[in-house]
Amino acid sequence: MSDLFILILIIVVILGFIYRDRIRNLLFPDKQKNYTIDDRFNADKREREKEIDRLLSKMGKNGINDLSPKERKRLDELSKK
Repeated sequence: MSDLFILILIIVVILGFIYRDRIRNLLFPDKQKNYTIDDRFNADKREREKEIDRLLSKMGKNGINDLSPKERKRLDELSKK
């Protein structure tokens, strides 16, 4: 009886290792996979707004000269969207 239990336990462990990705996706589904187009658009918009706010707050402290040329270009790109 104990030999059968050990054999079954070994088989379960091996199958768990082989199918670990499926088991992980079943227990912990990827939340971004369930996004609608509107959800993705709104999430992207929030990220752009956060980046704009960060650049504007940096600029507000010491003026536009505090921004690097790369940051100025990025702020210009984000403001056009």
